[in-house]
Amino acid sequence: MSAASACHLFGIRHHGPGSARSLLRALEALQPDCLLVEGPPEGEELLALLDDAALQPPVALLIYDPDAAQQAVFYPFAEFSPEWNALRFARARGIPARFIDLPVAHKLALARAADEAADDATLAEGNTGDEPATALAADPLDWLGRAAGYGDGEAWWNHLVEERGDCFDLFTAIGEAMSSVRAEVPVRRRPADQRLEALREAHMRKCLRQAEKDGYTCIAVVCGAWHVPALQTLPAAKSDNELLKGLPKVRVSATWVPWSNHHLSFASGYGAGVIAPGWYEHLWRCPPERRAIGWLARAARLLRDEGLDCSSAHLIEGVRLAETLAALRERAQPGLDELDEALRSVVCLGDEAPMQLIRQRLTVGNRLGQTPDSAPAVPLQRDLLQRQKSLRLKADTAQKLLDLDLRQPIDLKRSHLLHRLNLLDIDWGRLQRQRRQVKGSFHELWQLQWEPAMTVAVIDASRWGNTVIEAAVAIAVDRAGKSHALPELAALIQQVLLADLPPAIAAVGRALENQAAVVSDVGQLLAAIPPLAHVARYGNVRQTDAGMVEQLLDSLLPRAAIGLPGACSAVDDDAATALREGIGATQQALRLLARPALREQWLMALERLSRLDAAHGLLRGQAARLLFDEQAADSELTGRRMSLALSAANEPAVAAAWLEGFLDRSALILLHDQPLWTMVDQWLTSLSAAHFLRVLPLLRRAFAGFSVPERRQLGERARQPTLALSVAAGPAWQAARAERVLPLLRQFLGLPETARTEEGG
Repeated sequence: MSAASACHLFGIRHHGPGSARSLLRALEALQPDCLLVEGPPEGEELLALLDDAALQPPVALLIYDPDAAQQAVFYPFAEFSPEWNALRFARARGIPARFIDLPVAHKLALARAADEAADDATLAEGNTGDEPATALAADPLDWLGRAAGYGDGEAWWNHLVEERGDCFDLFTAIGEAMSSVRAEVPVRRRPADQRLEALREAHMRKCLRQAEKDGYTCIAVVCGAWHVPALQTLPAAKSDNELLKGLPKVRVSATWVPWSNHHLSFASGYGAGVIAPGWYEHLWRCPPERRAIGWLARAARLLRDEGLDCSSAHLIEGVRLAETLAALRERAQPGLDELDEALRSVVCLGDEAPMQLIRQRLTVGNRLGQTPDSAPAVPLQRDLLQRQKSLRLKADTAQKLLDLDLRQPIDLKRSHLLHRLNLLDIDWGRLQRQRRQVKGSFHELWQLQWEPAMTVAVIDASRWGNTVIEAAVAIAVDRAGKSHALPELAALIQQVLLADLPPAIAAVGRALENQAAVVSDVGQLLAAIPPLAHVARYGNVRQTDAGMVEQLLDSLLPRAAIGLPGACSAVDDDAATALREGIGATQQALRLLARPALREQWLMALERLSRLDAAHGLLRGQAARLLFDEQAADSELTGRRMSLALSAANEPAVAAAWLEGFLDRSALILLHDQPLWTMVDQWLTSLSAAHFLRVLPLLRRAFAGFSVPERRQLGERARQPTLALSVAAGPAWQAARAERVLPLLRQFLGLPETARTEEGG
């Protein structure tokens, strides 16, 4: 710097209250006329929004490529971030503030070029040629932390800087420490990382020279501690300009996005992530003399809200223990480690479960920031935000279950929105399996959790349309035109109907019909039937037209039934396993549909399969079992089939496969279905000693898929010979007694009274 100007460097490690307090104190004393902050130059225009009260941290500057939104960089800020407080300090006093890091436009272009070069090297040589960076390369401050007796650099910095409070001489000491580390510690980095670091520091020095050239005489620079030595003495401008000359770049856009405490803990920014953002919030807001009692009081409130015992005596003893531990460790104030140990010992009595709750809810926290409506946003973002508000669906980083009753108009609209977002690969909600206590097809259970990074997914999806409906329709039509697999199209038509996208139904339906007309592969036909059956069965619940789907089912299922026996012949074990899944899913779909004509055609196909010697044993056994379950084959016929399949004349592998298919991994059904149990037991007891020894390995293989408790229950039941061998004869049917409950049943179901027929019904 010239004699007419002065540069003051403030090196920080990451977001932290101690660094922020020290920085504010130094800036108050210095009163600079220009502030330079390590950050993306593309975000300078957004600094004006710092004056908007609606911008509530934690937030992040998002810099992204509009043509490839997944190529993006986040710069997060918390209320205790030194950079955030320095920028607000400058805005409040009218001091010009600039970002001086290497522009993201260059970073993204360099990263893209490096990825392409790495791919080429992998194809040519089988590796990238770069050695992996060491742990110390990722965090060089570990040297100082380990030298001072700490486990890592994070603990060292947290104790000496963040939990210590403001210190006027802090940044001078940081500069000296970093100079020693950079001069004496041999840190290995990848060549690409070394080049990027050199480019970043060259650009920072270039910005420093520009600020001096613009006439500023007292310049404050807030940057990562590692870069302080590189900015203390400026080399000739020519070398930096040569290094920065001709860098590639891409077009980028910038905006503010909400961030969360959970994401602050990720590695980003100037080093390691903030492992305890909730604790840092407490340090920032709470006076030092009330740090310990305030933290334990918050923990006690949390535990009490969760129904756990925590009395005032617990708090008093906890504070005393934390202060004693701090004194033994020669610390002026209890830190997070001491407070955690006090809570674990005094309040939680050594139980880790409450400590996990405290860490999740207090130490990290679930705070989600806010951005003003005036922040730049693509039209799809604004449309989604408007729909979230109108449907009262708040974006929250905490997981929560949402039980939707599709009979209610607002819940049906919420379901449509969540399904549309899933179609756009915005996984805000994940559909869960129904809870047992929820009865009926009109319920949907969703698990909601908003991730700040989903903003990138929203921006990426904006290329399909300006509203959620437009984008979902466009992406569905595009996928239908590109897909040539019948199961994919069947799943897509289900998604489109669940999302209530009438403009896309016709296009996806045509693609599905065209593909169904030419597909002859039975596996694809079987995979397409379950999703279509679900739509046909529950379409009326969601107020969708399922007529087209029913016509497709009337065409697909007979074709699958005709081709099933041939498709199951001369197949290997892997193909048989895949077909077994398809057969089982189709059977469940037919039960769901309750269409007698289709069921009859399917059972005829299973009958042919069960008698086909050329078919794989696994599939013949499964067919025999399904026929027995559907009462299309009685116990006597099924028993004969079992005896023939497991006779000594058959190959052991074939017999084992038949038995495995017949049992079908259903130990509970075998336990609770008395006719099935009796049939298997009678066959087993009819075997000769020699035949039994021959089939014993087959039985072990078939039963190996059952869980240990299920096998134990089977053994306990086998010890009851009388019960096991008894034939479960059905009770005598008494129609007159059964009819007595019909009037009451009609009242329960809300059915009108009907006259009794002559047959009694």
